[in-house]
Parts: sequence; structure tokens; C-alpha cells
Amino acid sequence: MLHEPAVEIGADYASKKKTRLGIILFFVYAAIYAAFVYIGLVQTDLLGEKALGNVNLAIVYGLGLIILAGVMGFVYNIACSRMEDKLKGGLKR
Repeated sequence: MLHEPAVEIGADYASKKKTRLGIILFFVYAAIYAAFVYIGLVQTDLLGEKALGNVNLAIVYGLGLIILAGVMGFVYNIACSRMEDKLKGGLKR
């Protein structure tokens, strides 16, 4: 049986833009996470306050961080796909 790559891997012309976007998203997430850590270290009573319904801020903030990571991943994927398509299309014409 002959095994070959499923997809031809070519040059990635969007690499610099994708890297820049990834770094920006990383620092946005890191800042939001740092705020969570700061609250946990300095204002521990605040995390015990009710935020949504009967759920405390620690749970809401923690789940929010998890959801935010997923959303940012989807945004990154969509943005990178568009960048790649745009640069591939511009080079072929």
C-alpha cells in the first residue's frame, strides 16, 4: 500500500499575520486571566460574592475563562483561514 500525504503543504504566506494575531489574542487572554488571579490573591472575599443567580463569582469567572478560550480559538481559526485564502487568491491572479 502506498501512503502519501493527504494534502500538499505549500508555503505559508500568512505566517507573520497569523503569528501577530496569535500573540495579540494570547496577551488579551493573559490580561483577563491575570485579573482573575489578582482577585484570587488580593480580594479573596470578592470571589465568594454571588454573580449570576446563586453562583459565586469564582465559578462564573472560571467558566467564563474556559468559554473565552474556546471562542478565541474559533476566532483565531476563522481569521487565519481568511488570511490564508486571501493571500493564496492574491498570488494566483
